[in-house]
Amino acid sequence: MTRLITLDQWDADATLRTEFGGGCISIGNFDGVHLGHRRLLEQTRRCADEVGGAAITVVLDPHPAAVLRPHGAPPRLTTIERRAELMSALSVDALLVCPTTIDFLNRTAKQFFEQLIRDRLAARAMVEGPNFFFGRDRGGDIHRLQSLCDADGMKLTIVQPALDGPRMISSSRIREAVSTGDFAEAHAMLGSHYQISGLVGHGEGRGRTIGFPTANLTSVTTMSPGHGVYAAVAFDGAAREDGSPRAAAVHVGPNPTFDEQTATKIEVHLLDYAGDLYGQTLTIAFIEKVRDVRRFKSAAELVDQLDVDLIAVRRSFETFTPSS
Repeated sequence: MTRLITLDQWDADATLRTEFGGGCISIGNFDGVHLGHRRLLEQTRRCADEVGGAAITVVLDPHPAAVLRPHGAPPRLTTIERRAELMSALSVDALLVCPTTIDFLNRTAKQFFEQLIRDRLAARAMVEGPNFFFGRDRGGDIHRLQSLCDADGMKLTIVQPALDGPRMISSSRIREAVSTGDFAEAHAMLGSHYQISGLVGHGEGRGRTIGFPTANLTSVTTMSPGHGVYAAVAFDGAAREDGSPRAAAVHVGPNPTFDEQTATKIEVHLLDYAGDLYGQTLTIAFIEKVRDVRRFKSAAELVDQLDVDLIAVRRSFETFTPSS
């Protein structure tokens, strides 16, 4: 299991530094832990074994853009906890989270290298992609990193990006796919089903009155898809008795049939489920988009469409194959 460690914990606990220091590190955002990231992490594991140390990933959180350009920061695909979970399957020993502050971002490339990589982490090897930048104003690139590593006798391995056809796999491309509901494309780049988690809160209760009760997902901190109705699967408290996921229909957006034209909600209808999930965490993984959100003339017409939607959801669920 990948150990999640904050920089403050690292600085305060000598046992952590003894256990995880002196290994191979890779620094990045790793949002989504997609197939490109996985190539980096697999190489990090190999390099760590070569130097006889731990495989460590380093993430700046929040994303530097959230500090420098708050309104232009990209939405997150994964929480830090989810990233650690996905990294566990790749035998990464620890995920070190560095708080992103102006002071931290103002360090020159040399200061960044010396204070974090050399002195704090005592790294003996590094693995990065060719587009890695570090230090104030992105002043350090892989050429600068190579010279700093050479000066300290540290091994640096550059891993080329993974491709999806002719195009590079990237978190930004995955965000594009999620925003349009193209989960087949997102899955192909992630290597896992895109998922979100949130707390089940109280809604208007209209779904129950028409025979389709929904769990209203709140406190979602990662990117939601665009408005639409989606086939998905539900985990956590909504899973089946044997722990397998349950089919779910997910509505993202307003409810124009009931004159809610602006409020965006995430409403989850669990198929063949009658339990109470209020206050619980619910995780859903998306399979595919079923249709756009639209206004119906009456509640009866909406119910007819929901019956059709559930047929499509069941059909999608039958093709679902769990992934990490």
